[in-house]
Amino acid sequence: MPRIPDHIAIVMDGNGRWAEKRKRPRNLGHQAGLKALKRTAEHCARSGVKILTVFAFSSENWQRPRQEVSRLMELFLKALDREVKNLQQNGIRLTFIGDRSQFPAEIRQRMIAAESLTRSNGEMTLNVAANYGGRWDIMQAAKNLAREVGEGHLAAEDIDRDTFASHLSTADIPDPDLLIRTGGEMRISNFLLWQCAYSELYFSPVLWPDFGPDELDRAIKAYQERERRFGKTGEQVRDKKRA
Repeated sequence: MPRIPDHIAIVMDGNGRWAEKRKRPRNLGHQAGLKALKRTAEHCARSGVKILTVFAFSSENWQRPRQEVSRLMELFLKALDREVKNLQQNGIRLTFIGDRSQFPAEIRQRMIAAESLTRSNGEMTLNVAANYGGRWDIMQAAKNLAREVGEGHLAAEDIDRDTFASHLSTADIPDPDLLIRTGGEMRISNFLLWQCAYSELYFSPVLWPDFGPDELDRAIKAYQERERRFGKTGEQVRDKKRA
């Protein structure tokens, strides 16, 4: 039976271009993007995906025009109010990864409340990366490890790959099996740099607001047709499957 990726990560790109093509304000593209996230998350849950991680707002997005950032924050608040109940009804757990300190206090409080409300849900986990950057994630892990070594709680020689990973913002989350980027760009833009070391990559030409179940299924099909070797030879992988 074809395997469904346990963990899918998505760079949701193309909201602004989608709006510009229609000669509409960029914030309407972001609103359409939220609808795309809703239908994609629901399809992931129906398909058996256990974890969906989406890049909602990068640490670099603060550099965008002030009005656009303000509209994004307003949309974030509305989404937290409107969509969290829907996630709860569908058994989806919501978590946030990233540096929350730059968000307004009201948004931080809503994030905590949403996580608390959905904490016990087990149908699927939706991780929203907000004010997140892969380099930030690695740096904060390194700083925390250095602090533990300095305080005598950890020996430097005991730091291995698992120890480092346990200090990332995704400490309790398995690495993505499949990373999807929409919008036709072919880069990962500082998203989950450590975690995606062995993820399969799929670049979709579809702008994010137009993304949905059909394109997600195409990405999953492409994933299913690949052989994941993790440094081994193809023969080794096939021998293990036959064993």
